[in-house]
Order: sequence, then C-alpha cells, then structure tokens
Amino acid sequence: MIQLKGMTWSHDRGIKPLLAASELFKKEHPEAEISWDARSLSDFELFPLEELADKYDFIMIDHPHIGTAYAQNLLLPLDSLLDPEFLADQKKNSVGQSFASYTWEGKQYALPADAAAQVCAYRKDLMGDHILPVTWKDFFSLAESLPSSVVPAIPFVPVHAYSSFFTLCSQMGTEPFWSDGSELNIETGVKVLELLQRILAASHQDSFYWDPINILDRMGERSEIAYTPLCYGYSNYARDGYLDHTVLFGNIPSDTGQPEGSMIGGVGLSISSGCKHTELAASFLSMTTAADFQKTHFFENDGQPGHRASWMDEKVNRECNGFFSQTLQTLDCGSMRPRFDGYIDFQAQAGEMIREEILKGRGQYRALVEKLNALLPRLCRIPIEGE
Repeated sequence: MIQLKGMTWSHDRGIKPLLAASELFKKEHPEAEISWDARSLSDFELFPLEELADKYDFIMIDHPHIGTAYAQNLLLPLDSLLDPEFLADQKKNSVGQSFASYTWEGKQYALPADAAAQVCAYRKDLMGDHILPVTWKDFFSLAESLPSSVVPAIPFVPVHAYSSFFTLCSQMGTEPFWSDGSELNIETGVKVLELLQRILAASHQDSFYWDPINILDRMGERSEIAYTPLCYGYSNYARDGYLDHTVLFGNIPSDTGQPEGSMIGGVGLSISSGCKHTELAASFLSMTTAADFQKTHFFENDGQPGHRASWMDEKVNRECNGFFSQTLQTLDCGSMRPRFDGYIDFQAQAGEMIREEILKGRGQYRALVEKLNALLPRLCRIPIEGE
C-alpha cells in the first residue's frame, strides 16, 4: 500500500472536502491511501513551510509562502506533472487572482482548490430594514442606527489587522505598493489607519481579539453582531443549519461604491518536493481541483471551491444562500499581497505593529507607515530587476 500524507488546517472547510476526496481517490486507486493532518488557522497563516515539506506529500498553502517555497525548493512545479490543457482551464476559470497567486518565476506551484477574500458578513434578521453598506459612509450610518444591543465587528488579531490594512490601502491608493517591492504612500497609509480606528470604535469591544472564525461563530451562535465589513468569507456559515443562525455574505464597502482592493486569501493544493509518488499525487491534485469535483463532492463536504464554475453554479449558490454569487465581484476586484522569500515574518510583525498602534490610540500613524516601509526590505529578499 502506498501511503501519502497531507497537511491542511483545522476547520470543516479545510479538512472535510479533502477527506472526501481521499476516500473517492482510494476507490479509483486502491493501491494508495491518503491521510491528512490539520493545524490551527493561525499556524496555517504563519507556520514555516520548510518544517512541513519533509513530512508531507501534499501541503495546503497560503500563497504568500510561495517565494520562500521557491527559494528553498520546497514544492514541485506542477507544469511538468499536469496536462497543459488542464492547467489552462484552471487559469481561465480562476476566481480573481487565485490561480496567479501560486505562479512564481513562470512556474505553477499550487492550484486554487479553495478561493477566498475579505468580504462582508451580516445577519439579515438583525439588520432589519437597513440596507447593506456600499460605501464607508453607509457603514457608519448603519453603526449609528443599530439598536444598542447589536453592533458591527471586525476581526483584528494581528494577521487580520494587517489584512484589513492591506485591503484598504489597495482600495484607497492609486499606486502599487509592497507586492512589487515599492513603498506604500504615506498619506494613503495614514488615511487607512484613521479609517480603521473609526471602524473599531464603532465595533464590538472584543474585535481586537477575534479572527474571522471567532466572529462568524459568534454571529452564528448569538444575536449581538449584525455586520462585519471586512472578514474572510466562509461559505459554511451561509448554509442553513450549520449553526443556530445563518450568516449571509456580500461585497465589501468602498468610498467609490465598487468593492475593490480586498486582500485575497484562499488555499492552494501543492505537492512537496519530498513526495516520492508524484504521478499519484498529481492525479489526486487534478481530481480535487477539477470543475466537476469542485462543484459537487468538494462543496458538498463543507469545502469552499476555487474553480469559477462552482461560484456561478445555481445549485451551489442555492444551498448556501448565494454566498458565491454575492461575493464574486469582490474577489474579482481583489488584491494580492507580497510573496517574497521572508514575507511571512513581515506580515506577522506588521500585523502586531498595526494592531498595537490602533489599540493604544496614540495616532502616530505617519511614523508607523514609515516603519512598515522600512521593515519590508529588511525582512524580505526582494529580487532586483535585471538580476
């Protein structure tokens, strides 16, 4: 018996569709057995990839790890393992920049088995007659008019403080920053930090200690949070009966009314360079990310598909109260964070700095943006053009 092992993250969305895929794969390939381990969301976002590559054949990865994976030869390029037509279909049917986020130095190092970005989440029953905010002005109007027992919230543990900061800088800025190695405009950064401070002042006091799963669990189990403007979407919570209350999702607000800038997330399915059975591994990867599997078995087992066919499928949307169709515009207008070797350390430190500055309320925002601009090249190995 050939034993293959994978690592994912410990949420129904992260583990259940892969267990279902492995069970189906074993029926078609009785000589192979695939098992999965799972780590927490925080570990998934920040855990060093190099500590996983020696132990696992498959790794579900966050795309900012790609630069480090390339530099340390941790993942196999998929271009020589998968049919070119299949890869072309994956690229054509990408949700926003999901496929491109796993492309590095002209090679494809993972496929978007799962697609996500920061979207808004809300409880329709708690919103009452209020409309879903389209602009930030709408958001503050909503916050002021909700009953005192019901408030907005926003996940603001360090990594998600960074996520919201990056989303809003992408939304409000006019020039690329950080992802291409360039600096963030100081005025844009200050404007965003001021907006985040206002959002948090209008939000649940525990927002500083919550990640998206904490907030969505709270929204599904209690009736105190009506709306969050920036929160990574989980289609599980939009399915009737998943928790006591159904959470719905939509596009993020912006000053222009167009849902631009959302920092994309999602998960890529990759094959580690230590895998000894690459042909079987490639077959599993192809099966799991194919359109037909994604909109049936993958979705039906609590997965959040990455293939565009699933996002536009009527049956899929009907079973999750329109989660995919109602957030697709935000994902298509999303932004991609840096992927340089060393970036994960930057993201972790930047998130701590952003959260701490807003938590203390000192308002030293210009100095903070300058520190962040100086931190990126200090921690990341940014390729020099022409080398």
